Amino acid sequence: MKQLVTAALFLFVLSAASAQDLPAELNGYKFTIAKKLGVTPVENQNKSGTCWVYSANSFFESELLRMGKPPVDLSEMYTVHAGYLERAENYVRRQGAAAFGQGAETHDVLNIIREYGMMPQSVYSGFPAGQDKPVHGEMEAVLKAVVDAVIKVPDGKLSQQWQKAYAGALDGYMGTPPAAFMVNGKQYTPQTYFQSLGINLGDYIALSSYTHHPFYKPFILEVSDNWSNGQFYNVPIDELMQITGNAVDKGYSIVWATDVSEKTFSAKEGMAVWPETAWEDMSQDERSSVFKAPVKEKWVSQEERQRGFDELTTTDDHGMHITGTATDQNGARYFIVKNSWGTSVNKDMGGYLYVSQSYFRCKTMSVLVHKDAIPTQIRQKLGI
Repeated sequence: MKQLVTAALFLFVLSAASAQDLPAELNGYKFTIAKKLGVTPVENQNKSGTCWVYSANSFFESELLRMGKPPVDLSEMYTVHAGYLERAENYVRRQGAAAFGQGAETHDVLNIIREYGMMPQSVYSGFPAGQDKPVHGEMEAVLKAVVDAVIKVPDGKLSQQWQKAYAGALDGYMGTPPAAFMVNGKQYTPQTYFQSLGINLGDYIALSSYTHHPFYKPFILEVSDNWSNGQFYNVPIDELMQITGNAVDKGYSIVWATDVSEKTFSAKEGMAVWPETAWEDMSQDERSSVFKAPVKEKWVSQEERQRGFDELTTTDDHGMHITGTATDQNGARYFIVKNSWGTSVNKDMGGYLYVSQSYFRCKTMSVLVHKDAIPTQIRQKLGI
């Protein structure tokens, strides 16, 4: 039995290591990998708005590898299930004046873990029988209909049963998570399993960079998916760049929330860049050449970032996982980013993207990093 477990663990580690074997040449780009961090295999959020938990779980799986612990495959849908319970109570208490959808922020994962714990994928998939990927459109519509009916208070006051009815609908789609389960011959609850991993949630800091709030203070980021009103520390963009570069160089990966609606973000091409010439001002030939060879990129100021946020041209679209860095043939630096759209969007990249520093600088909404990845002088300014 021990030999079987060891062999399975070896195969998982092998697949995790090979998941980040990226091509040195991509169209006309030639990349040199500067840093590759420990990763687990790319997953597929499929037809669900659950990037917030896929990116966070991928991050924590890499954190465990960084800490020298065995690889694990954490259940995303356990966190999603708990999140829908919390979201419904928030929506009803606010009488519908709150977001209710599939999206969330990374701090929601941390808050859910504190309250509900964690469990491995092998224990709870959250998928109906015959399904191996999430499909959440119908489920969201049904759950939203339940809470919308509740807040109309048709009997003059809320009943004692609405949470049970809602939870029953949720369990009908996702299944009921177990209260206790076995892993490697030992029984756990979700809380004791999380405690066994050795992750200290107090070590992780969320940061953003916008001028409509004071720097070096926490603020509530005004995006619809921030339904729980979580706070982010605010730093100048130059310091956010310093933090993220320092993190990867020192072996810490990063959760990255960003805008992926731009024409110069392409999972199909396996790249995201921010050319000096705006897309709408390019000729057709210029547009066609963006992903064929390195283009001159724009230096993005703090003011331009803010303008994008204020004008709603930078939006909170997607969460991913930064797991390394590379440079192109001109010496420009890129982040290696692990996505959660499966491995077949660009088979050469296997679910990863090269993201330029300019794109990151312009379109980043927020990051989550270990506090030890933040340079000392910036931590002192933040008081952490």
